[in-house]
Amino acid sequence: MFSRKLLLSKTHDYSTVKNPKLTVVFIHGIAADSGSFSNAIKYLEGTTSLRDVRFVAFDLLGSGKSCSDDKLNYDYKDQLTALHNSIEKLNLNTPLVLIGHSMGTFIVTRYADTFKKSVKHLILVSPPIYTEKDLENPAFDKALDVFRDAVSLKNRQVLETKAFNNSIKNIVTSKKNYKVLANLKTHATLIYGDKDAFIAMYNLPKILKDNPKYLTAIKTIGHHGVSREKYSKMVGVLEGILND
Repeated sequence: MFSRKLLLSKTHDYSTVKNPKLTVVFIHGIAADSGSFSNAIKYLEGTTSLRDVRFVAFDLLGSGKSCSDDKLNYDYKDQLTALHNSIEKLNLNTPLVLIGHSMGTFIVTRYADTFKKSVKHLILVSPPIYTEKDLENPAFDKALDVFRDAVSLKNRQVLETKAFNNSIKNIVTSKKNYKVLANLKTHATLIYGDKDAFIAMYNLPKILKDNPKYLTAIKTIGHHGVSREKYSKMVGVLEGILND
């Protein structure tokens, strides 16, 4: 499954110390790139208690500086292959934390489910939690139209790309997403804004009940983006992992 030598473009890799104790990898959402974490990374790297952490950011396939190719399916297989190969190239000798935003939460969750012993913790920022029933509801298509309209306001050309449309088809609307998170055996912290219109907030109590051993949630003020309110909450989570 993971034989292809796909790689993600690494856009950031920094630690203030020679021998870090923890590595954090950031994976962005759909119609975005690793730049969506720029302010978060600056904030975290400037936090004294996190000086022993190495912070790395990648662009997903079809985004930013990473490969865009019509031969790619932009599905879980492609993205996980590239992510796995890219993490392998980091030659880690520390525990690994993956931080995903929006669609990136699907990818890091699926990665942790596939490579169960290689990920110490997940931080899922603005995780869209759709059940199979949600995906089959005609109202979901209308919600996707609202999302596409929001994307078009920033960059209408993105809507015409294979990467965007196949990511919606193969990743965002996968009927296995909820089940994978509900059965996850890696500890994960969900961080979300109280005004987020894209995450199916009514499903949060359900997923926490379905997987209480491994999932916890932190609510902040705000909408869907990677806001200061959200990345400030990452500090406590990362401090806890360092001290574990």
